[in-house]
Amino acid sequence: MSNTIVTKCACPDCKCEVSLGHQVVKDGKEFCSEVCAVGHEDGCNCCSGPCNCGE
Repeated sequence: MSNTIVTKCACPDCKCEVSLGHQVVKDGKEFCSEVCAVGHEDGCNCCSGPCNCGE
């Protein structure tokens, strides 16, 4: 049994979950990546998965 704590990324369009200790924290919010934390300034997605939150 795993006791890993996960939370949803704070990016409103992101579907990713991030485990405690692997999140990027900005302004008191937890994000799955630096890309989400900066609001997709460069237009990139957060990951190579099916999320597509930066589009």
